[in-house]
Amino acid sequence: MTKSTKQWYASWFNTPYYHILYKDRDYSEAQGFMDNLTNYLNIPEGGKILDLACGKGRHSIYLNTLGFNVTGVDLSEQSIKHARQYENDTLKFNVHDMTKPYPDTFDAVFNLFTSFGYFEDENCNLETIKSIKTELNKFGFGVIDFMNTNYVIENLVEENIKTVEGISFHQKRSLKDGYITKDITFEADDEQYQFQERVRAFTLEDFEVLFKKAGVHLLDVFGDYKLRKYHHKTSERLIMIFK
Repeated sequence: MTKSTKQWYASWFNTPYYHILYKDRDYSEAQGFMDNLTNYLNIPEGGKILDLACGKGRHSIYLNTLGFNVTGVDLSEQSIKHARQYENDTLKFNVHDMTKPYPDTFDAVFNLFTSFGYFEDENCNLETIKSIKTELNKFGFGVIDFMNTNYVIENLVEENIKTVEGISFHQKRSLKDGYITKDITFEADDEQYQFQERVRAFTLEDFEVLFKKAGVHLLDVFGDYKLRKYHHKTSERLIMIFK
């Protein structure tokens, strides 16, 4: 039996296998990014941050240790269920669709680790940015941390196998119809699984069009987690600050 999904982000993120495949993510790098970002934005002590598409909450939890009042939201019920064990008076998690405004305002709204551009409906991308605008208070900043599509395409590894916890994940990557896709197949617990990650191949110019339509202003662009200058060919990340 092969288990798969069309609305991939709604179910793939809900599986334990997603977190197994990506368990080797660099947490120290992620924490360094949060240090650099909050210092750059000069978020006030005790300031409110919305972590949009927070997953299991690794960024939210760390931001909270820095003294910020953090709300993490995600579409994945399983991820939020896991994250809630870390809740306290200044750290909360909720299941929420990021295309709709969250009923509060914040000093910063972070959308991190390429948690954008998944939607089947193109309009959902614009609605997400409009929602972020609504979620920002008068002095708030929005941040989208996206892949640098130019760099990814130039360095695309078409196929490989990654073995984690005894599971061999076969990964095939391609650029098709304006999306970067990754087809993932593997066997676990005596069953065959098949998932596809599909992310819109947005460039900086594409985001600029969306920002204009949403009525927000792009303030700064960085190319990595140390907040160094963005270069469209060589930077690994596309980190955009707007309000």
